Amino acid sequence: MTAAIDVHGLSKAFGDKRVVDDVSIRVEAGRVTGFLGPNGSGKTTTMRMLCGLLTPDAGEGTCLGLDFRRQSREIKRRTGYMTQKFSLYEDLTIGENLEFVARVYGLDRRRQRVTAALDQLGLASRRNQPAGALSGGWKQRLALAAAVLHEPSLLLLDEPTAGVDPKARREFWDEIHALAAGGLTVMVSTHYMDEAERCHDIAYIAYGRLMARGTTGALIEQSRLVTFRAEGEGADRLASELAGRPGVEMAAPFGSALHVSGVDRAALEAAIAPFRDRFAWRETRPTIEDVFIHLMNRAEDNFA
Repeated sequence: MTAAIDVHGLSKAFGDKRVVDDVSIRVEAGRVTGFLGPNGSGKTTTMRMLCGLLTPDAGEGTCLGLDFRRQSREIKRRTGYMTQKFSLYEDLTIGENLEFVARVYGLDRRRQRVTAALDQLGLASRRNQPAGALSGGWKQRLALAAAVLHEPSLLLLDEPTAGVDPKARREFWDEIHALAAGGLTVMVSTHYMDEAERCHDIAYIAYGRLMARGTTGALIEQSRLVTFRAEGEGADRLASELAGRPGVEMAAPFGSALHVSGVDRAALEAAIAPFRDRFAWRETRPTIEDVFIHLMNRAEDNFA
């Protein structure tokens, strides 16, 4: 498959803190890649370097077939970038915001393009509504419309659904997959595990270092995690008793049940043995959230 992004050794420091440290990543064209990691892990910095908004300290490679260091101006024109914070003009209407964006890009057929974007994202009936009066979900639709108005080949979304209700999040992701089906390559950072599972593949970065890369299923298999689920009265309150025992990497309530995970099966079974009679235990497949907590626990905080 053709790579929309193929970079190696990407690094960036601010002062004495290396925010992105020797990251190499390849994203195939037409894919939706989830970019995950804890706050401050370098996700936003990485995306800004890929689209030419930040100059890397080191790294080589291509973005949309162009040298991402020397041809950043052209990459910018072919990339849509949606920031985490709503960045359009709240005192302008939806239509006026999109018309302004069309002028910034110097697009032809501006009126037709704006109308098509409004229709595609269900904004036509709200065309004359001020952006500042929109709810979070509608603001994100407007921001997405602005990001794809110039028909980019690459779309970078920085936590696009933070603070958006579940229904609006699902509709937003339906739009993302519709765009990808049309050939657009999408990289999206998120903290939501259900969103991670909707991506074709995932890149996990922690404190500047890329720690895992692949599909959800592949990352679960690669983690070598063993997970047991306890059910019964008070099972969810067992976490504090198990935390810190040999073999237990994490113990987390899931509703009224408890997930206990680790990579050493024998040690993990020994840790839960004293509680076998009190609860119903069964081995279960680790969730992607289990895997990310496992990775986060093993990451070294470069800002500590």
